[in-house]
Amino acid sequence: MFITLGRQRIFFDVVGSKLAPDGPRMREKPTLIVLHGGPGFDHSGLRGDFDGFADIAQVIYIDHRGNGRSVPSEPSTWTLAQWGDDVRALCDALGIEKPIVLGQSFGGMVAQSYATRHPEHPRALILSSTAARMDFPVSMALFHEMGGEEALAIATRMWESGRDDEFDAYERVCMPLYNTQVRAGGADARARVVMRREVYRHVSLPGGEMRRMDFRDALAKVVCPTLIVAGERDPITPPHLSRELLTSIKAAPAMLRIYDDCGHGAFRDQPDVVLPAIRQFIAGL
Repeated sequence: MFITLGRQRIFFDVVGSKLAPDGPRMREKPTLIVLHGGPGFDHSGLRGDFDGFADIAQVIYIDHRGNGRSVPSEPSTWTLAQWGDDVRALCDALGIEKPIVLGQSFGGMVAQSYATRHPEHPRALILSSTAARMDFPVSMALFHEMGGEEALAIATRMWESGRDDEFDAYERVCMPLYNTQVRAGGADARARVVMRREVYRHVSLPGGEMRRMDFRDALAKVVCPTLIVAGERDPITPPHLSRELLTSIKAAPAMLRIYDDCGHGAFRDQPDVVLPAIRQFIAGL
């Protein structure tokens, strides 16, 4: 379904009710807003993992403006500040108070923007395989270590110019290195994705905001409980960047969980371990 925020049409979807019958009363569940990665992807790749949280939360997915189904969109608005403000604006429009916000990868960068620009608004944050800043030299070295000269060459070209042929090669050679397990149904999941490569190019190539961003100082504004989840074998947001997130959050209770033999989105490689840990965090709020 769609909602218009200002002049931007935003796609969102809801899984689960806000109120659940519980004996003689209606029990109110927290709202979990799930922010997808990219930039450029849609939310569909997260559905298989987080739809199941609808028993303990109302789950809301957003396609960030310009991403997935949230088009048409003006490229001048493709900024982390705007994407972060969109989370707050969606909540205001729908009457959502004190959401738990989970951001995966690029979605975690949007979550950081939202939480540092509106620090009193979230109930809690879950930052999964994300970073306050990128460290491309380390990532390129990891692609070389994990995939050899071919992976290094393809990753270098992808992050320098991002043409369609380079994007195709990156998806074929480098993206399988993001994770340690091959998921059942992965081909169908990839086929379902609505991808906007133009957003990736706008944000991620040299001169783009992803190259300049650094939330480390701003994270001192975060005041809500925060869970940081990372994979030890993640080449694109390596675990030292998750440790930076932990040390940058100074005014709120924060915890870091780094999972061995997991890559980008640790819940994808060890769902039976990581998803219950996220569940436990939510239940303990």
